[in-house]
Amino acid sequence: MQATAYTYDAGTRSGSVLLDDGTPVPFDAPAFDAGGLRLLRPGQRVRIEVEAPEAADGPGATPRITLVTLQTF
Repeated sequence: MQATAYTYDAGTRSGSVLLDDGTPVPFDAPAFDAGGLRLLRPGQRVRIEVEAPEAADGPGATPRITLVTLQTF
């Protein structure tokens, strides 16, 4: 899945991306570390992998990002 980097905090290695429909989705340090990046700037196009929210989370639950890396063509 593709998205655009929205926020990034180098101290916590966490931030958020914007999906193509404009929905912001947060990511945590393990997702950032899994992508092998050292820095992320707002506006960069990224590839993300998500884990579907558990059925127990109910409708409208936010997917959990498991990987953030740069989008390559």
